[in-house]
Amino acid sequence: MLMPHNSAVADFSDDAALADIYEPEIDRLLRAVTGARRVHVFDHTRRAASDNLRRNRTMREPSSVIHNDYTSWSAEKRLAEMLPHEAASLSAQRFAIVNVWRSIAGTVETMPLAFCDSTTLADGDIVEVTRQARDRTGQIQMAYYNPAHRWGYFPHMTPDEVALIKTYDSAVDGRNRFTIHTAFADPASAPDAPPRQSIESRAFLFF
Repeated sequence: MLMPHNSAVADFSDDAALADIYEPEIDRLLRAVTGARRVHVFDHTRRAASDNLRRNRTMREPSSVIHNDYTSWSAEKRLAEMLPHEAASLSAQRFAIVNVWRSIAGTVETMPLAFCDSTTLADGDIVEVTRQARDRTGQIQMAYYNPAHRWGYFPHMTPDEVALIKTYDSAVDGRNRFTIHTAFADPASAPDAPPRQSIESRAFLFF
């Protein structure tokens, strides 16, 4: 989902500004859009499609792996890690994880995000993959190629827009629970287009 959204944050590399200004903004946005009774922002990841920018700042490379951030197992695990004293009661009701993705440096002209239409995914298209970091174990979903998949993207996103990406939903009632997505090299990008710089913020939503 693409939404207009203005932020009062002047510098998205400022962690204090993210905590004091941006997280309350995300809280208000997600409550208004989804009807969630509670929002808990737990992670911010900055990315840049430039080796120089990544060397000079705390930024990661855009992910060009076709994936979804969580499985049912890893979503429950992340909840237990972030809110250990409440996880048991919170997981007994519906909760979701939503990524709020935005440009932090002008119009996105390189490496935008593409999203797979969940209605075109067959049961055998998704595989769960364990990821082992130095300090914790995670699990993501990856997708096998299927020519039936339909993809779309939001071209030329600006800093006053956000993409809302549902990466997990505990409800098993026929609604979309995950979003397969990836960054990709847009063939329409000019050779001298400025590198994408973005931030994705992850939040738990409780209903």
